Amino acid sequence: MNDHTAVHRTGVPRRTVLAAAATAAAAGAVEWAAPGRASAATARATAGSTGASLSFAEPGRAVRPKFRWWWPDGLVRPDEIRREIDQIADAGFGGAEIAAVHHSVTDTSELDTARHGWGTAAWVTGVEAALSQAARRGLTVDLTVGPSWPAAVPGITPDSEAAVKELAHGAVTVAPGAAYNGPVPAPVHEAASGVSKQRLLLVQAARVNTVNSTRKETGLDLDSVRDLTSAVTDDTLNWAAPDDGTWVVIAYWVRGSGQTPEAGPHTDPPAYVVDHFSAAGTRAVTDFWEKHILTKSVRRLLKVSGGALFEDSIELETDGLQWTPGLPDAFREHTGRSLLPLLPALVLDNSNQVYAFDAAVTRQIRHDFWETVSTLFNRHHVSALRTWARSLGLQLRSQPYGLQTDAIASAAILDIAEGESLGFKNLDDYRCLAGGRDMAGHTVLSCEAGAYAGSAYSTTWQRFLRTMGGAYAAGVNQTVVHGFSYAEFPGVHWPGYAAFTPYKGVAGYGESWGPRHPTWKHVSDVSGYLGRVHQVLQTGRAQADVAVFRQTGYTATGIGASWFTATGITLGWTHQFLSGPLLDLPSATVRRGRLAPEGPAYKALFVEGDFFYGSTVTLALKDARALLRLTRAGLPIVLLGAWDAVVPPGVPDSGETEELLSVVKELLAQPLVRRVADKTAVGDALTGLGVRPDVGYSTASTLLNAHRVADGVDYYYLCNGKHAETVKPPVAAIDHEVTLRRTTAKGVPYLLDPWTGRAERVARYTEDGGDGDNGGGSVTVRVTLQPAETLVVAIGRPGLFGDRNGTRPYAVDSEADEVRFTDAGLSVRSAATGTYRTVLSKGRAVSTSLKDIPEPTELTSWRLHVQDWRPGASATRTAVVEHDLTLDALVPWSQVPELADVSGIGRYRTTVTLGRGWTGGHGAHLELGTVTDTCRVTVNGHRLDPVDQIHPVVDLGGLLRRGANVVEVEVATPLANRLRVSDPGVYGGLTRGAYGLLGPVRLVPYGEARIA
Repeated sequence: MNDHTAVHRTGVPRRTVLAAAATAAAAGAVEWAAPGRASAATARATAGSTGASLSFAEPGRAVRPKFRWWWPDGLVRPDEIRREIDQIADAGFGGAEIAAVHHSVTDTSELDTARHGWGTAAWVTGVEAALSQAARRGLTVDLTVGPSWPAAVPGITPDSEAAVKELAHGAVTVAPGAAYNGPVPAPVHEAASGVSKQRLLLVQAARVNTVNSTRKETGLDLDSVRDLTSAVTDDTLNWAAPDDGTWVVIAYWVRGSGQTPEAGPHTDPPAYVVDHFSAAGTRAVTDFWEKHILTKSVRRLLKVSGGALFEDSIELETDGLQWTPGLPDAFREHTGRSLLPLLPALVLDNSNQVYAFDAAVTRQIRHDFWETVSTLFNRHHVSALRTWARSLGLQLRSQPYGLQTDAIASAAILDIAEGESLGFKNLDDYRCLAGGRDMAGHTVLSCEAGAYAGSAYSTTWQRFLRTMGGAYAAGVNQTVVHGFSYAEFPGVHWPGYAAFTPYKGVAGYGESWGPRHPTWKHVSDVSGYLGRVHQVLQTGRAQADVAVFRQTGYTATGIGASWFTATGITLGWTHQFLSGPLLDLPSATVRRGRLAPEGPAYKALFVEGDFFYGSTVTLALKDARALLRLTRAGLPIVLLGAWDAVVPPGVPDSGETEELLSVVKELLAQPLVRRVADKTAVGDALTGLGVRPDVGYSTASTLLNAHRVADGVDYYYLCNGKHAETVKPPVAAIDHEVTLRRTTAKGVPYLLDPWTGRAERVARYTEDGGDGDNGGGSVTVRVTLQPAETLVVAIGRPGLFGDRNGTRPYAVDSEADEVRFTDAGLSVRSAATGTYRTVLSKGRAVSTSLKDIPEPTELTSWRLHVQDWRPGASATRTAVVEHDLTLDALVPWSQVPELADVSGIGRYRTTVTLGRGWTGGHGAHLELGTVTDTCRVTVNGHRLDPVDQIHPVVDLGGLLRRGANVVEVEVATPLANRLRVSDPGVYGGLTRGAYGLLGPVRLVPYGEARIA
C-alpha cells in the first residue's frame, strides 16, 4: 500500500570521492551470447513449432513465479486484497498462495480471532475478493489447508479422534527378583495443555542387556519382552521380576499431543493439528472446509482462478512417538507381525531413542515401523486430500517431508511436490522429489524460495537468484517466493505489516516483497526471467542420466549419493532418486535400455547401502526382484558394496534372507550388472556398460545442468553453481567446452536468453553426427559463465525461434572473441584490433581484419540523483527525500556521508564522447561490475532489455554514435540501511549494506565484420 511523498533537496555541492571502487565482477560472457537490445524497436523472437511451442519471450501466467501471500488471519479488507492482487499481477507474477501467518505479532488480541480468525466469515470474504480479482487479472490463487502449519482446524480438541496423537511412555527399573507393586508408570512427560484423556495401551517388562546398549539407548533383550497388561488392576501393577537380571517395566499411553499450528492462536476456538495418519484426521479438514469455507461463491471462483491446495512441511512435534490408533493393525497388515512386542525399540523421548535390542534387529524394526507410517500417511492424508482437492478443481501441492516417511513416494502421489531453499541442505534434497515427480509423469516441482534467517529487508534479488540457480538444475521448475505480506496491521511500523519480522524482537525471516521495496520498480525484470526459466523447465519431459535407488526415501536430509554427488555432477552427470514404491508404477518399464522411457528415461540404476542405517547393504526382496526384472529387460545396473552379504531392511520372514541372497546372486550374474567395492569405480563401471551422460565437460566443473526434451527439441539449462550454498571455496568463473546430446539429427543450437526473451542461433560449435547408439549425435559449445550465471541452450531443427539462417555455414573455430549470426550474415567480433582466423563448418578458413577499435574506457565520473526512502505519515506511506551529487569515483553509498544510511533508488548518469574513428562497424559492451541490488540501463534515451542481475554486462549494439553519448544506470536497493536508523530497536543489529553502483564500470568497444 506504500504511497510516496516527495521532498526535494537541492544544492548539494560538488564533492570528490576518494575511496577506491569495490572489486568488480570480471568481464566475460558466453561466446555466442545473444546481445542486448540494439534499439528500442528490435523485435523479440518467440518460440515456433515442433518442440518450441512455448512462448519464451512472454511466458504465460501459469508458469510465472508466485508469492507466498501472508495474511494476519482474516483481519484484511477486500479493497486492499484486490489492490495487492493487482500489484502482484502488474509486477509480472502468476499468482499467490494465501497463508494465515503472523509470527511478528506479539499482541494477538488485535487479531480478534472470534471475528477475524482463519476460516471466519471475514477470512472467507477476503478469499472471495482475492479469487475474483485474480480471475480478472488472469492469476491463480492457492489456499493453505489450514492456518499456518501443520494442518489444523478448529472444532476438534486434543482428545478428539481426529487430533494428532502421540505414544508416551513411562518406565521403572526393577531389581533382579524384586516385586513391583504400585501405579503403572506415568509418562515421562506431562500431557500438553488441553489434553485431558490418555489411554493405557500396554504394559511390558523387558530384561536389560547391556550388550545391546548404545551411548544413548538402554539395551534390552527382545526375547525377554512380556506383556504385563493383564496384571494391571485399577491402574496398579503387581508383578515380581525374575532373578535373572535387571528388568525395566514400560507403560505405553496413547493421548493427543495437543499440538497447535505455528504462532497461534489463529482461530476461536483454537485449531488443533489433525492426525496425519488416519482417515478421521483428513476428514476433519475436509468437513470444516465444506461447512465453513466453501460457499457457493468460493466454489465457483475456485473453478476459475483456484490453483492448488497447499500443505507446508509435516512438522509434527511431540515429546513422544508419533502415533495413530490404527498403527498396530496397519503394521500387522504390512509385515504380518505384531507391533506391540517391538515397541521398546520405537519409543522416543524428545526425539531421542530410549531402548534398543540387537543393533541389526533394532534397525529392521524401525524400518518396518516408519515404512508402515509412510503407507498410512500416503493413503489417508496425501491421497485423500488430493482426491478432495481435485473435486474442487484444485491440485494438491505439498512439502511431503519432516518425518521419517518416504517423501519420494509421496512426491509421486502429489500433483505438485514442493521443496524449500531454507530447509534443504543441498541439491540432492530436490533430486529426491524430482524422481517421484518424473516417474509418476507429473510436471512441476515447486520450491518455497528465498527465506533467509535474519535477513528481512536486507535480502537482495541477487542472493535470491544465486540460491535458485542450482535448484533449477536439480529439478525445480516453479518458484513460490517467500513472500508478500498484507500491507496493514494495527500498531506496526514502517514500511508496513510483515509476517516474519520482527521475529523474537529482531530482524526476521525472508522478505515482504512488494511496493514497499525500492527494487519493486525493477521486479518485472526478475519475474520475467524466472517465468522464462520455468517455461523451459516445464516443457516436455525431464531427462536424467541415472536413477539412484534409495532404500529409505527421506528428503530434507542433505544426504546425497556416492560418487555422483561429489564427482559425477562435476563431469556433467545428472541423477535423481527413486524409492521402492516407484518401481511399482506403470512407468517402471525398460525399452531400449531406458527405465521409464516415456519419462525421465534413465540410462542406468545405481544401488548402494542405506545411508540412513549406517550404509548397511540392504534390499527388500520385492525390490530385488524388480531390479532383476529391469536388468533382464535391458537396464544397466551398478551396485556399490558387499552385495553377497545383503540383508532385508525390515524384520525378515522365515526364509526371506536366504531367498533375497539367491535373487541378488542371480542379479549379480546378469550381463548388464556391475558390482564395485569402492565408490571411485562407479564412473568406470558405467563407462564399461556403455552408459554416457547427456552432458559432458572438457574438465571437471562447477557447471550444473538440467535437460528436457519436447517434440525432438532438447532444452539444456546450465548454471555455474554449487551443490550446496555452504560449499567452500566459492564457485569461480568457468570457461570450457560442453558437449550436449541432441535428439534430432542435424539439430542446431540456439541460445535462449531468459533475461531478454531473445532467441539466437549459435554461430560457433562443433558436432558429432552420432550413430545408432547415440541417436542424433551431439553438439559441443564453449561456455563462459560467472558464478551463479545461467544460460539456456536449445537444440532443434533450423528455423526454430524465427531463425532465418537455414543451412548457412557456421564456425567451428575462431580466434575472434565471438562469432554471431547477424542480419548481415555470419560475423565475428573482437575487442582488440587485429586479424582473426575463423574456420567454417564446410572446411574453409577465413581471415578477417578488425581495425581501429578504441581501447576500453573506465567510466568514473557520474552525476547521481538519489530518491531516499523514509518513513512517511503512516506505516504504509513512504516519504522520498532527494539528493544530487557529483562523483569522481564509484563507491558504496555507505561511504558517502549524505547517503550512509540511505535506501532507495539511485540514477547514475555520465557522458561518453566517441571520436571520429567511431564507425558503423563498432559496438560496445557496458560492464557494470558490482551493483546492489537491481539495475536498469538507458543509453541515449533507449532503455535496454533487462540486465542479467547476476552478471550485469549489456551489449549496446548500434545505440552508440560519434560524439556525446549519455549512459544512465538506475539502481534500486534493499531497505535495511534506512531501517537500521529509523527502527533501530529491531534492525539496528543489521550490517550496513554496500548499496549502489560500485563498478568498476567499463565501456569495452568491439569491432564486428561479416565473414560469410
